[in-house]
Amino acid sequence: MSSNVRSFLKFVDAAPSPFHAVENGIRMLTAAGFSQVSEREAWKLQRGGKYFVVRNHSTLIAFVLGPQYSSGAGFNVIAAHTDSPCLKLKPNSAASKLGWEQVGVQCYGGGIWHTWFDRDLRLAGRAVIQNGDKFEERLVHINRPLVRVPTIAIHLNREVNTKLEFNKETHLLPVLATSIKDQLLAGSGGGDGEAAKYPQAGNHSTLMKIMAEDMGCAPEQIRDFEMCLADFQPSALGGAHEEFIFAPRLDNLLSSYAALEALVSTTPAYDESNVLVAALFDNEEVGSQSANGAASNVLEHVMKRITESTSDDSSPQDVFEIAIRKSFLISADMAHARHPNYGEKHQGEHAPMLHNGPVIKNNANQRYATTAVTGFLVRELAQRNGIPIQEFVVRNDSACGSTVGPMLSARGLRTMDIGAPQLSMHSIREMMGTDDVDHSINLFKAFYGQFTALDASVNIDC
Repeated sequence: MSSNVRSFLKFVDAAPSPFHAVENGIRMLTAAGFSQVSEREAWKLQRGGKYFVVRNHSTLIAFVLGPQYSSGAGFNVIAAHTDSPCLKLKPNSAASKLGWEQVGVQCYGGGIWHTWFDRDLRLAGRAVIQNGDKFEERLVHINRPLVRVPTIAIHLNREVNTKLEFNKETHLLPVLATSIKDQLLAGSGGGDGEAAKYPQAGNHSTLMKIMAEDMGCAPEQIRDFEMCLADFQPSALGGAHEEFIFAPRLDNLLSSYAALEALVSTTPAYDESNVLVAALFDNEEVGSQSANGAASNVLEHVMKRITESTSDDSSPQDVFEIAIRKSFLISADMAHARHPNYGEKHQGEHAPMLHNGPVIKNNANQRYATTAVTGFLVRELAQRNGIPIQEFVVRNDSACGSTVGPMLSARGLRTMDIGAPQLSMHSIREMMGTDDVDHSINLFKAFYGQFTALDASVNIDC
């Protein structure tokens, strides 16, 4: 097993929420000498400088200015996302019925929700804490089996193996405790008087105490929170030859990790003119229409501020527009490998396999942003570096998913869509091949280190 695979497994296990994914990304960047800049302050950037900006603690954009950079040079961007389908706690999550204390949840994204039954679930996210007359953010990670969504026994539902149906509002409520044990051991309950004195009175006081203990504060200091449930089982290698990765959130933490790893690995030897960018967005799984998503202004603002902060009186008035048309974006999001039990779901000539390299995604209706030219450029990079490449086209009788690629290409960025192949996408536990971790990182390194020179040899309007 390569060191990249080991590091990636640790990254996934330490990132049960988008906030933790960004926090771990920040650790990677700061260890590599990157400095944080704030959107609320003026930027003073230097050639050869390495920087990152964070929005909402769930979106992270890191960038490197080459030593030869001048205002108006292009941007070489890899875009991915930090979020995955999950169950999120409701603002007033306390639910008590039939002698049980439960936690109300919302379904985030298009998860395969039946896979969340009978799983040991941990809790992670962030909270707003009152500290004297100040308010601050703290991350929360209850890294133990805290709640569970139990299925109903087959004896009480004889059709469960032929007709799996459940109501997401009533049947997907996790169990936190029995009411009697909660009252005896914690002196609380969902609607007890003790809970009423907390700012978060609509939530179990037991849950607030557990969160407060993790953050090192008092329960009454918790003013609000955003919490995700996540699988407690760690990532693992599997298969007869340990060639598989079994893990949660492969979509799309693999692309996020690979982009960051490639960026920090390429930076020491980078001596070209373009700006290298890794952009990790939140809210892709729900359409990206948020202040932190790819449809927001965050990437455009970062690119514009880089251009403007390094321009001078000699720069043309439309220097930013010039830079955009010199830029290129890889939309990196996981791809569907051909399933051994559902082979008919793939189009025969476009059926990716595990271990066989990143998958270029094509769609005539622009659900993916790949064009003949943008696809060619990445294939050429791969060929020059001995990296295998696969192709994917959805069947005409199937619906096609999408990525952040099309919405970012609409800003004028040349864009292509690519991703590592996997099975069980949007399940609580997903599956991919170990070789594709290295294939992805190697391709992204080639993109960061060699694309500017390759692009200079192309005389095509695209």
